[in-house]
Amino acid sequence: MIDKPKFHIVSFSGGKDSTAMLLGMIERGMPIDCVLFCDTGIEFPTMYDHINKVEQNTGIKITRVSSERSFEYLMLEHNINCRNGSTKIGFSWAGPKQRWCTSRLKDEPREKFLRPLRKEYDVVEYVGIAADEQFRLERKRNQRESHAHPLIDWDMTERDCLNFCYERGYDWGGLYKHFNRVSCWCCPLQSLEELRQLYRYYPELWEQLKEWDMQTWRKFRADFSVEQLERRFDFENERIENGLPIHNKAFFAELRKRIETE
Repeated sequence: MIDKPKFHIVSFSGGKDSTAMLLGMIERGMPIDCVLFCDTGIEFPTMYDHINKVEQNTGIKITRVSSERSFEYLMLEHNINCRNGSTKIGFSWAGPKQRWCTSRLKDEPREKFLRPLRKEYDVVEYVGIAADEQFRLERKRNQRESHAHPLIDWDMTERDCLNFCYERGYDWGGLYKHFNRVSCWCCPLQSLEELRQLYRYYPELWEQLKEWDMQTWRKFRADFSVEQLERRFDFENERIENGLPIHNKAFFAELRKRIETE
């Protein structure tokens, strides 16, 4: 059996971990044949600026792949055949057990790109899992023999990665001042605090979120629609300005009334 030549691919999301991994590999002179970015089309605008900056500063071309169908089409227009024989229009919002956006917008374009390469090369994929996130190695997708995890080898935590990038002049336009995760801005699996930040600092994106929520059949979250979240956040601000708590029974009782009556 003839050994295939190795082909080294950096899996690059543009976040702090994959950016620190890429920069660290460059500084260590590690082999890089391809930097692969799977573009969902729903990244923060400043994330695209960051990716362009990395490409320009490093001089390494970033290969961008994407789905043939947009997030908006898949969410709102794609015909879904259900097991009970019925049909639905659009996948709607993703949930913890139904993360179609990851499979359709990331996994499938990545595999389409990698499939022909694997026939010709022994592909090594470098994945940016930080040293304090090793629980992610328990996931089947991260247990492939072809995967390498430099950040774990270097004992770099998530905080280390962020500081490493800041020291080299990458700040994502301030995204990490507001969010712990800076992937798809419209993800319904974000925490309430991150959604508060989105509402406060990114009003144009929030309006798009609200528009999509009104067009689809599944509510944005199990507990709140986007419009209801907006009412909640406004009510929180009102209470805070008046020196009142926002986590007691009185707050939630009044919030229920406002949501039911408006």
